[in-house]
Amino acid sequence: MTEPLLRMTLIDKRFPGVQALDNVGLEVLPGEIHALLGENGAGKSTLLKILSGAQQPDSGTIEFGGQRVTMASPHDAQRRGIVTIYQEFTLAPNMTIAENVFIGREPGPGVFVNWRRMAEETRAITTKLGLQLRPMSIVRNLNVAEQQMVEIARALSMKSRLIVMDEPTSALSSTEVAKLFRIISDLKAQGLSIIFVTHRLEEVMQICDRYTVLRDGHLVGSGSIADTSIDDIIRLMVGRQVTALFAHREKTAFGKVALRVENLSRRGNTQDQNATVLADVGFEVRRREILGIAGLVGAGRTEMARAVFGADPFDSGRVIIDGREVHIRSPQDAIRHGIGLVPEDRKQQALFLALAVRTNLSMASHQQITRWGVFIDEAAERAMVEEYRKALNIRMASPEQLIASLSGGNQQKVALARWLALRPKVLIVDEPTRGVDVGAKVEVHNLLFEMARAGIAVIAISSELPEVLAISDRIVTMREGRVTGEIKSEDANEEILMSMMTLSAKAA
Repeated sequence: MTEPLLRMTLIDKRFPGVQALDNVGLEVLPGEIHALLGENGAGKSTLLKILSGAQQPDSGTIEFGGQRVTMASPHDAQRRGIVTIYQEFTLAPNMTIAENVFIGREPGPGVFVNWRRMAEETRAITTKLGLQLRPMSIVRNLNVAEQQMVEIARALSMKSRLIVMDEPTSALSSTEVAKLFRIISDLKAQGLSIIFVTHRLEEVMQICDRYTVLRDGHLVGSGSIADTSIDDIIRLMVGRQVTALFAHREKTAFGKVALRVENLSRRGNTQDQNATVLADVGFEVRRREILGIAGLVGAGRTEMARAVFGADPFDSGRVIIDGREVHIRSPQDAIRHGIGLVPEDRKQQALFLALAVRTNLSMASHQQITRWGVFIDEAAERAMVEEYRKALNIRMASPEQLIASLSGGNQQKVALARWLALRPKVLIVDEPTRGVDVGAKVEVHNLLFEMARAGIAVIAISSELPEVLAISDRIVTMREGRVTGEIKSEDANEEILMSMMTLSAKAA
């Protein structure tokens, strides 16, 4: 049998009040793609942080390349050829793409940087990834998917033997995922090993060779992908039978049109002041309806949502609520008119990670829980938090727990509960289950269904076509800032949606 490139044995790690890892083992062979699986909180991130040198185990051993090693720091791991791409970005937002790709390894003689060479080498890597951006573009101006690709480019620029990819496809559309998988296959063919962490189990079956499953800090199973099924992996992950990866929406009677957008247009972004960001975008959504928005990365889905919510300006167009045109120039305007937005990057744009669950949930509803418009009624706030904790099955130790310590699924529930407490007329949810495990994904879907049944008009933007098909009543597709089509979900499938999403601007 081939000797493993990586062998982690009897790894223990305890934090105050929590046994994060209990005698966990992991073996990765040379030139294989190994899936590390488990629900949020299973211990995957802790194990990867130990491998990367970011944390130290309480006990256990690590062997790499046939030698017993100690990863005293991330630099140690990188020096040995282990590069980790974390789910939470580690980019320097005020630096360029090229500087982020080669940070600490800038080409050039001595203390001098050869900027031209660095830009050329960066362009070669990003072109291979299909990222058509200037190497000297500032990272903070990139969207989530583009930043993820920069993270991957940085890993590819290093002389790696083992690359750890933690949720690398969570912000990518199917087309970008296909590109990434081709790159991963090329790396495998070159003899590199990859640890692949994802909640998208269909990707595991497509790209991975073997798997390891953790649950509650314990190793519960491992084996060959060829000898298992998605159902088998789910049972290992959650300890119970899960009947579907996606919840499905039942037929319902819709109400009147809650939101109509007409001819929404915007030109210019941070990369190109003449770029078409949005061009005559128009659609409508009714009360008790879920409207899905599908499109490839860069199609303008998020830009449309932010414009409707007042987070970004638009040049022309109309936003009509309940038949009356409204003027939205800020999120405060949108909230006042009954529009809510759960953004795609909840940790950067939706949550205050250093604050408690209680504060995160109630902060948009202070007018409802203040006395004399000044002082927070703590009893009313506690009652609100408890109401939504029960209603949404938010798993937390207490309302005072830092929201950063919750799983991705529970963080998303808190973000949704914040808007549910305001009872908006329209709720826009951008990537509702990004980074959410398989069990919580169905719960989030059911929560969206409950919101729709309560009379809210829901707009759901997702890069996962199976998710769009499962939760939507109607689907609008976009490309290059334009609407390219509209279809009822029962008349659609992935092939039809992909065709609509890739229509040329002229054909649209």
